[in-house]
Amino acid sequence: MRPLAAVLLLALTACSAASPPPGPATVSSAPPAPPASTRASTPASPEPKSAPRQVRFRELGRFERPVALAARKGDARLYVAEQGGRLRATDGDVIVDLSGEVSGGNEQGLLGVAFHPSGRWLYLDWTDTRGATHVTEWAFDGRRATGRRDVLTQEQPYANHNGGQLAFGPDGHLYVGLGDGGSAGDPQGNGQDLGTLLGKILRIDPRGRPYKVPRDNPFAGKDGARPEIWAYGLRNPWRFGFDRHSGDLWIGDVGQDEVEEVDRQPAASKGGENYGWNLREGGRPFRGGTGRGLTEPVITYPLHKDGNCSVIAGYVYRGAALPWLRGSFLYGDFCAGWVRAAPAAEPSKAAEIGRVEQLSSFGEGLDGELYALSLRGPLYRIEPA
Repeated sequence: MRPLAAVLLLALTACSAASPPPGPATVSSAPPAPPASTRASTPASPEPKSAPRQVRFRELGRFERPVALAARKGDARLYVAEQGGRLRATDGDVIVDLSGEVSGGNEQGLLGVAFHPSGRWLYLDWTDTRGATHVTEWAFDGRRATGRRDVLTQEQPYANHNGGQLAFGPDGHLYVGLGDGGSAGDPQGNGQDLGTLLGKILRIDPRGRPYKVPRDNPFAGKDGARPEIWAYGLRNPWRFGFDRHSGDLWIGDVGQDEVEEVDRQPAASKGGENYGWNLREGGRPFRGGTGRGLTEPVITYPLHKDGNCSVIAGYVYRGAALPWLRGSFLYGDFCAGWVRAAPAAEPSKAAEIGRVEQLSSFGEGLDGELYALSLRGPLYRIEPA
């Protein structure tokens, strides 16, 4: 894989994709387009359609390579994970500083953050100087993070495809994203191997010692399978999120050669879905791979075309500020910079609603309003144009 620049996040870039723009620099969101008030029509279109509506990305602050955002119950602040190892609040406080402990590779560092639904515990996903992934817990009272302990540790055979997303589901369990272990093409076959945590989304209760496995996990008690596994066949599930209304889980899985994909797991699922990697990429066979019972992606788009390189999954919008956007799933591409909204009921019908340079992640506030992070520094709130 080619580096973006010495410190940029190559986790967001597919292995064969072109390098995104180098280096942090001053950046602003694209000028918001005015609300569509005219209808474009042609003789072949008896029922012309309105142009897609746009949003505004209002800058709230700047951070050092921000990659993840979390909100905490009863707390007005937002919390931003910086790839270099610091967790910072939007009022400037540094909550945790792992900058002396994280690895500094392009796809490594502090990668994810989540708060327990009670707000009493904080969880970070990060890679140490050896490259191993840690999910670490702190007790947090809104002022100090104390009582540090590792919940889960996973060795990584290569430096790339570390995943890093953490999210508590509607069931109160912690979901952890791990990539396939890296290199290219999943040389160890981890995506399809139920005996490893790599290439999976895990579901655990982190309040155990070191954690508990829910008894209704799909592979609990099955010989040869890790009971923590909730879903498998994933290459690098960099970002995923739950729809706070329906409970559906939306997963963005970064592609290899040709296709970026978004997968959706219905709230009624009992887990165990196989999303296909490395038997296929998107909906296409990968290097002749075949398999049965694979779960189809709900969104795909081509790599390389128009600068596309890496999917960034967001959330289904459930806020109040943008009524026309309610019920739409937001996602974007790191290199191309576009942000699209897709009706959750018809995810293939997506429309571009704005642009963010080097989009690294989305975040959701307690009120359902959405945020976007740029690896170049800005934290944006998504607002009416």
